[in-house]
Amino acid sequence: MTVVSAQRRGSLLGVVDRFWRKSGYRVTAINSHIDAPAIYVKTKDGFQVSLTVADKGQVHFDVDSPCVRRSEVADSTSRATAFLDPEAQLIPRPNIHSDFWSAGAPGVAASRS
Repeated sequence: MTVVSAQRRGSLLGVVDRFWRKSGYRVTAINSHIDAPAIYVKTKDGFQVSLTVADKGQVHFDVDSPCVRRSEVADSTSRATAFLDPEAQLIPRPNIHSDFWSAGAPGVAASRS
C-alpha cells in the first residue's frame, strides 16, 4: 500500500529487474509504458512472476505457479496490512508515504511503522 510516485516507478522496476536477473530469472517481457510499466519473468522452476504498475500507481506482484498437486494451505500467521472489504466497490489505493518511494507524490498519509 506504499505510494510509489510516477517519478520513482522506473527506479522500482529497475531494482526488481536487476534482482530477478541476478537470481537467474529469465525476462520474458518488459512494458516500458510511462503510466503502466511492467516486467515479466520466468524462474528456473517454471514460476512466472510479474511486477506491474496499474491504475493510480497501484503496484502488483503476481506469481503463476507451474502445475502442482493439491495440498492444504495453512492460514496466514500475520495480520493483513490493508483493510480488504469483500463488499467494497472501489479498488484500495496506495496510502502509505515513504520518504523515498513516494517522493514527488502529493497528499499521502504518513507511515506509522
